[in-house]
Amino acid sequence: MYKYVGKFWKNRNSPEFKALQRNRLIKWRKESSIVRVERPTRIDRARILGYKAKQGYVIARIRLRRTRLRKSRPSQGRHTKGQAIRKIQPGKSFRWIAEERVARRYVNMEVLNSYQVGEDGRYKWYEVILIDPVHPVIMKDPRINWICNSVHKNRVFRGLTAAGRKSRGLTRKGVGSEKIRPSLRAHKRDGK
Repeated sequence: MYKYVGKFWKNRNSPEFKALQRNRLIKWRKESSIVRVERPTRIDRARILGYKAKQGYVIARIRLRRTRLRKSRPSQGRHTKGQAIRKIQPGKSFRWIAEERVARRYVNMEVLNSYQVGEDGRYKWYEVILIDPVHPVIMKDPRINWICNSVHKNRVFRGLTAAGRKSRGLTRKGVGSEKIRPSLRAHKRDGK
């Protein structure tokens, strides 16, 4: 089943996918920015990233505004020649920002991973997999109880999720990535 769901999501130009996604986005735009959902929209992707349909796992969908950072222009007086407002980009990916916002809403949960479920001209939607580290089912499961350890507390805010590690450049090795390890701060942010 997961194979066919994955195929359906890969072929996003098909009329069936476009019709389904159009109806979804119309409904999602009317909802609040962070919504807890009953089951994953992309079950194949969620399972690959560690989701299990058992107690202690929660899925939350978040809506993000697609835009660069906005900075005000000087309205009077002295100002720089270039006005210093062009191409101000955040130092994080949208996915990482989405994970952090969900983690602030669900303070007793830890972020496991996330994936994109939709976008239009104005918004992007992500689904974030959350885990309750003090739930008895999670604490007994040897595959996931590593997240109960205190060293994984607030892992999303320290860039330890997959989105954070990718945004920090840790998926690269060798030539061109000399200033990424041990951290960007250690090399005065020259690695990014």
